[in-house]
Parts: sequence; C-alpha cells; structure tokens
Amino acid sequence: APAVAAVLAACSPPQQGGGFHGFPPAEVTTIKLEPKSLPATYEYVGQTTGSKEVEVRARVTGILEKKLFQEGAPVKAGQVLFVIDPRQMAAQTAALEADVARAQAQKAQAEREVARLKPLAERRAVGQKEADDAISNLEMYTAALRAADAKLAEMKLNLSYTNVTAPISGLSSRAPKSEGSLVNANETLLTTISQVDPMWIPFAISENEQLLLNRAVKEGRLTLPKDNAFEVVVRLSDGTTLARRGRINFADTRVNPSTGTYEMRAEVPNADQVLKPGQFVRVKLAGAVRNNALAVPQVAVLDGAQGKFVYVVERDKDGKDVAGVRPVTLGEWVAQDGANLWVVETGLKPGDVVIVDGVAKLRPGAPVKVGGVAPAAVPPAPGGAPAPAPAQDAKSAPKA
Repeated sequence: APAVAAVLAACSPPQQGGGFHGFPPAEVTTIKLEPKSLPATYEYVGQTTGSKEVEVRARVTGILEKKLFQEGAPVKAGQVLFVIDPRQMAAQTAALEADVARAQAQKAQAEREVARLKPLAERRAVGQKEADDAISNLEMYTAALRAADAKLAEMKLNLSYTNVTAPISGLSSRAPKSEGSLVNANETLLTTISQVDPMWIPFAISENEQLLLNRAVKEGRLTLPKDNAFEVVVRLSDGTTLARRGRINFADTRVNPSTGTYEMRAEVPNADQVLKPGQFVRVKLAGAVRNNALAVPQVAVLDGAQGKFVYVVERDKDGKDVAGVRPVTLGEWVAQDGANLWVVETGLKPGDVVIVDGVAKLRPGAPVKVGGVAPAAVPPAPGGAPAPAPAQDAKSAPKA
C-alpha cells in the first residue's frame, strides 16, 4: 500500500502554488553569465636538468692515482678532481727538454757559421756554394728547433692533463673508477658535473594542442605573452611550490618526428640547490589571457551519465521559472579573486542564468524560485584559501 501511494503521488498534478510533485519551488541562487578576461595557465610535467652537463673524461692514458673530491659534493671550476700517475710523462717531458736544448745549440752553431762565411763570400774568399750550404743548415736547424718546441709543448700539455680539473662549477656525480684503475685517453668517464644554478626544465608540447592554441590566438580568443614571457611556477612531487619564478629560455620551431611534439625549456634560479638534476616536477605557465571567456563556479558543475552539465533558469510555457539542463564542455580550472571557476568551452552563452546554489535539490523541469543573485566570484573555501582544483589532465604549454 505505501508503494501504491507513492506512485499515485508521483503521477498527481502539481499542487496550487507551482510546486513540483507537491513540493514548493526550490529556492536557488544564480549568476548571469557575462564575458570576461580570465587568466589562462598551462600545466605539464617536466624533468630537471643542469643548465650545463659536463662529462669529465681522462685525456691521457695512465693509472688513476688519486681522487680528491667527495662524490656528489659541489665542486668549483678549476678544482683538481683526480690525479693520473704523471711519472712517465714527466720523464718524457725531461727528454724532450733535452732535445730542445740540443736543437737550440745546433741552431746557434749554424748562425755562427753563417755569420763567419757571409762576409768571406762577399769578398770571394770562399765559394758561394759553401756559404749557401751554411744558410741551408741554419734553416734546417731552425725548423728542427720548432719541431722540438712543439713536441715539448704537447708533452707538457699532456702532463698537465694528469691533474684532472673541474671544467665548470656544479654538483659532481658518482666516480665509477677507483684509485689504481687504468684509464684510457678520451674514453674513460671519471665523473659528471651538473651546473644547477640556474636549473633547466625541458618539456614537450603535442602538435595537436599547439595547433588548437594557435587557432585560438588567431581568432582572438587567447592572448599569449610576447616572446614567450610566461611566468614559470614549479611544483615539486610533494605538492610544495617554489617561491622563485622562472622563465622560458628556449622554444623549438621544429616538430620532433619521433614524438610529434615541440620542445620547450624553462629556466629557474636554483642558488639554494633545492632542485636536483633528474627530478620530475610539474610546471605551470602563467601570463596568457582568455578573451571574452565564459566561466561558471565550480559548485555549479555536476556530473551526469552523459558528462558534465549545469542547471540554468528557463521559462516554461506558462512563463514560470524552471530548471533547465545544459551539457557543457569545460576548459581549465581558474582561481580568480578567491573564486573557483571552470572555463566553459561550449554549452552556454552570454546572458544565461546559471544556478549555483541549491542544485542538489533540483530535477530537470522543476520549478525554481530565485532567492538571490550570487556575485561573479564564489567565496573561497573556509580558512581563506581557495578550494583545491579538481583533478584534470595537464595542459600543454603554448608557443609564441
């Protein structure tokens, strides 16, 4: 009997006063949509890398004698990191120095011989051939001295390479070779140094999303900062945000054929070395503006079987206010002036009256009573902080 009564009640006509299924009209709060300029942000995942990454390799062959730094510690440019046994090269250097001294003596002797024969040849006291041979000998000894000097300079350079120094300042990595190991010239990797101030964060933009952004700019719906002058905000994996802001320092104009993406790179100051090479971070680019955008408060958006929708105030055939359903396509989430807003891509138009409070009691076509008009901005969550952003896929970053 109770079930039959419920069915009859559901089928009965509205009671006097305009209620729905016998209930009085739901009292709701609304906003009237008006186009406005809204900030556009783009969030994506990037991986940090040093602004300079240098592989420190042995430049001469020999036995690794000493390691003079702590692995993973900061190092300064010019600091000696390793010592390769220099004794063999020191001996070779001494031998080449003797060769240079001998070449210098031979050249000096040839100069004296030329100085002696030249005036005699002018007085025809000696034959011209003898004088010419003396000049040729001087030229050969001069060339031999230059060759000896070059070999000595090369050996001294190789001897200096036995002290392996840091080419840049930065963070060192692991040293795979221990003392006593044989290292080969230009092959053996001794360590890697990363310059971490500033830190670079490369990321990629899909070709499809870039085309959508370019179309929005061309149609005037979006304005991007000139010369990629975005403000870069970095969020770490634990949710904390760096107080420092960065900038875009590279934007590729070519599409990577293997990934179908454009490459961009952010640069962030990192004097305190909070960021380490290889970290995965989330990067948000701010500075773009959506022109003539429509946005609804987060609380007005509901989930249905066919996707997201909002309730709007409509007039029925009797001229009464009723709740109408509008499926919507949403863009990004925006926090503005303490408000939590969804950008509406499709489904609404300027002038629509959207219901923002009392939606839980509504059904499509139910009479409503507008009890008030909400401000354009929805108050922040309790405690003064805006409500957290709903989960959404990361947006790609635009290019100029």
